Amino acid sequence: MAKKIAGTMKLQIPAGAANPSPPVGPALGQRGINIMEFCKAFNAKTADMEQGAPCPTVITYYQDKSFSMDVKTPPASYYLKKAAGLKPVGKRNRPRGAENPGRETVATVTVAQVKEIAEAKMKDLNANDIEGAMQIILGSARSMGIEVK
Repeated sequence: MAKKIAGTMKLQIPAGAANPSPPVGPALGQRGINIMEFCKAFNAKTADMEQGAPCPTVITYYQDKSFSMDVKTPPASYYLKKAAGLKPVGKRNRPRGAENPGRETVATVTVAQVKEIAEAKMKDLNANDIEGAMQIILGSARSMGIEVK
């Protein structure tokens, strides 16, 4: 007999950095999920990824207090900022795109870098081939104020 699903939740956790402190601990604890078990499983699953890369994670938890997780690749914006070499700014010390995309350009990336990003994100994108995936990444770059040359 299949387990009964109690619910699902989405979290964005840095790769290899899951720990019981907020926001991970309280989000899992109020749903009855074993926090340390999740942290160990998540960190083991993301050990081969770049440390600190934000990983969107879909957690399905069941009535018997067990869980399963689907860790996705980091967002396209993360890869684009990294390829463009944008420096951290602002209150939270994060790299940012343009404040007026379409009117100003904050950085440039090459078509080869866009192709590399599209190949890395291919399994999470809604595209049939690499050209379609590149178009999705180009749209993200355009909306961030990053020019592709």
